[in-house]
Amino acid sequence: MHGAPSVSYPVGRSSLVGALLLATWSLGLLAGLAFAAGGASAARVGAALAACLAAGAWAAGWWRAQPAGLLAWDAAAWSWSAGGPAVESGSVQVVLDLQSLLLLRWRSPGRTRWLWVERARLPSRWDALRRAVYSRATHPEAPPRAEPPSATP
Repeated sequence: MHGAPSVSYPVGRSSLVGALLLATWSLGLLAGLAFAAGGASAARVGAALAACLAAGAWAAGWWRAQPAGLLAWDAAAWSWSAGGPAVESGSVQVVLDLQSLLLLRWRSPGRTRWLWVERARLPSRWDALRRAVYSRATHPEAPPRAEPPSATP
């Protein structure tokens, strides 16, 4: 076999990423409370509290806005479907691999998305997805027996 077999995998909000955001925000809130307990002025405590609340609101909004859809590999190319009839073609790049959680960069013409993909969403297809994201796609415009570009100049 020269490439990974076809696989489709559901993508949505990552509960692990949400928990990490909440934990980080909680640590920031605790630091703000320690700052207040240390005798800081009311204006500084108010500014720290406002910054903490703004950061929490931004993080919650970002997490809720994470894309949901179906990422598919057909043994030659990647596609993304966000639940409707429209299907985008594009490419996937692994940015962070934590074994049971992947951060992928999805690139299609004119658009880049960041996708957090979790093993817990569909464990039976996880290994196939990992094989696919690390496989090299064959390009139809490449002549037969073409050599890949060299890593060194």
